[in-house]
Amino acid sequence: MSFGLPRRIYARLLARLALNRPETRAWALYDWANSGMITTITAAVFPIYFARVAGADLPAVSATQRFAIASTVGLVVVAALAPILGALADYAAIKKRMLASFLGIGVSAVASMYFIGRGDWLLALILFVIADIGASGSFVFYDALLPSVASDEEIDRVSAAGYALGYLGGGILLAVNLAWIQWPWLLGLPSGEGLTEAQATLPSRLAFLSVAVWWSVFSIPLFLRVREPLPRSGSANRRGRGPGRESFQGLRQTFRDLRSHRQAFLMLLAFLLYNDGIGTIIKMAAIYGAEIGIGQGPMTAAILLIQFIGIPCTFLFGMTAEKLGAKLSILLSLAVYVGVSLLGYFMTTATQFFLLAILVGMVQGGSQALSRSLFASMIPKSRSGQFFGFFAVAEKFAGILGPASFATVISVTGSSRLAILSVIAFFLAGGVLLSVVDIEEGQGKARQQEAASRPVPAASET
Repeated sequence: MSFGLPRRIYARLLARLALNRPETRAWALYDWANSGMITTITAAVFPIYFARVAGADLPAVSATQRFAIASTVGLVVVAALAPILGALADYAAIKKRMLASFLGIGVSAVASMYFIGRGDWLLALILFVIADIGASGSFVFYDALLPSVASDEEIDRVSAAGYALGYLGGGILLAVNLAWIQWPWLLGLPSGEGLTEAQATLPSRLAFLSVAVWWSVFSIPLFLRVREPLPRSGSANRRGRGPGRESFQGLRQTFRDLRSHRQAFLMLLAFLLYNDGIGTIIKMAAIYGAEIGIGQGPMTAAILLIQFIGIPCTFLFGMTAEKLGAKLSILLSLAVYVGVSLLGYFMTTATQFFLLAILVGMVQGGSQALSRSLFASMIPKSRSGQFFGFFAVAEKFAGILGPASFATVISVTGSSRLAILSVIAFFLAGGVLLSVVDIEEGQGKARQQEAASRPVPAASET
């Protein structure tokens, strides 16, 4: 499929984006598959559905607060399990199998959201937590496959391509969802006055089902095209050690290695802080907008706008990082996020929400893609599962601390506006810490350890 472009130009474009091999395209396509969960469930349709249907009988601020608390629960589970599961996946070479397991958990929970009705706020939050566990858990192993799929020279571009495809896929699905929610008669769904509750909520509930189907179908190429990396060198020859014991011993070793990989560790801490702010804005923007009175149509359209602005901007980040460097590119994006938080504090109209969406779309995908590839460049490939397990801990604790802080500020002040303003602290602290990371030193350390871990040919037995 060349999208109408001449074959030669299409081939050059794929090579420029580092998507000229089947395995890189299949890996990046999982971002496309999972993005429906992010756009429709995490960011747009479900938060509004929760505020106006499942939590309709709750005070508006209380619904926002409970949603923020629920957003932390699933991430706590994944943060606790990720290092152990990552170590096990490295030992037994089951990254793809573990990804499939969490995929199944997430898809089942999202499909079950079809049955959520008015007042079912507890069921809605339980299913949201389970879906979040599935999505977040699957990304631990998806990210861990990146160093095996991409070379050192193309890793930034492949990571950025994944995020860009995620924007495109999530945007397409959200656009379809928005169309039948706003104009249900397009699909022959009940519309107009005098609808029952089940009829009125049917378009949104069908949107949840569409996410489950989308997520499942577009994950298939990864399982067909991406090879499972081999087990860590030497692990298969250690007698008397089962997978569980070996995994915990590998986990302890990774803790020790984090002390020697000082720059990668500093990168983790910086990422934990600034990604706290990014994750909080993603998760809380829609329900915050609903609380201050912005209509569902403008909010969903603005979130859709983020997806399509994010496509070229994410690719641009991946390309310009080769000139400016990944660290400087991320720092520039954090400055934009400070402006986003300030705008959110003063926001009162749909026009301002659209401006906020444009700014987020410019930097969201690029900042997260470069963070992933930058960390991947500073860890040994043979232990990517374990190191990305700790990366997942940083990512999930970011998702925990941000919404938890948001809920705490609401409890103390009674104001969601002050909660939005408090997010700036995460961007500032993360940016300061990132500025002291020595990228070249970290990459050199990773290459040195990877070379040292290569197996020495065994002497022939006599």
